[in-house]
Amino acid sequence: MAHEQHEQHEQHEQQESHRHEGHARDGQASEGHHGHGHGHGTEIDWASMAPHLEAQAELFMPLYEKALSWLGKEVTEPGLIVDAGSGPGVVSCLFAEVFPGARVMAVDGSGPLLERAQARAGRLGHGDRFGALVGELPGVLDELEYPADLIWAGRSLHHLGDQRAALAAFAERLAPGGTLAIMEGGLPGRFLPRDLGFGRPGLEARLDALETEWFAQMRADLPGVVEEAEDWAALLSAAGLKHARSRSFLLDLPAPASDRARAYIADYFGRLRDNFGDTLDPGDRAVLDRLLDPQDPAGVHRRQDVFVLAAHSVHTAVKPV
Repeated sequence: MAHEQHEQHEQHEQQESHRHEGHARDGQASEGHHGHGHGHGTEIDWASMAPHLEAQAELFMPLYEKALSWLGKEVTEPGLIVDAGSGPGVVSCLFAEVFPGARVMAVDGSGPLLERAQARAGRLGHGDRFGALVGELPGVLDELEYPADLIWAGRSLHHLGDQRAALAAFAERLAPGGTLAIMEGGLPGRFLPRDLGFGRPGLEARLDALETEWFAQMRADLPGVVEEAEDWAALLSAAGLKHARSRSFLLDLPAPASDRARAYIADYFGRLRDNFGDTLDPGDRAVLDRLLDPQDPAGVHRRQDVFVLAAHSVHTAVKPV
């Protein structure tokens, strides 16, 4: 895209493959650190999380559709799109749908997740344009047959110890004029009113604090971790890319929530209750027990004020021609 067009886009509002043993990740990515919910340990068994990752990505599809529409104004007729840290490929397949002329390569450290990605692509009729590459990011990108016109990393970068080096490696695999897009940051998701009518108000804010601690420890435990200010525009520029810009995208599913949203919310809070264990305040644990009781009228399965509200941020930059 021409420099003048990039300057016009800059006027827009600013806003998992760590030992992947594998967002995803929301089926792809998890919602920021929200959705990781892994409690005391920081090792993540990605393959076992596949159903959760797929359900989250499918629920968040309106947000991804907005983000890809925005990307499509900059990235026109890409030949190769790489989803770096694709998980089970929900968003990879959306790329195949939005960019019907592109070949899409799902890249992940988990073979079982990539098998699900390929199966999904086949079911949706994208199999002839869809490939999979298993291996650890960012090194596995050296196996690409040719440079990418778009590399997307949806909440996978934060699972790599040296994020600056990873961005440089991603940039190296771009074709001249190609775009790197990373989804990192945003706002924690919200599903419940501040005051539930029982228990101490502000439950989700306290859960945020526990997840923030878990996320910091997860980062600290990564091999080769390097502390870095998360100034994504500066980091993208340091990787030799130009025209850095950011935008945030909102998912707003108001109350009353659909059955699919309720199932996701129940799974989310269930993971927090089970994995944070005795770290939870006893009163908050009792509240979660009640919220997760399918028979309780005040639980997430039945109450009428359950909703989904979240914001994810995307940061992009372009490789000079």
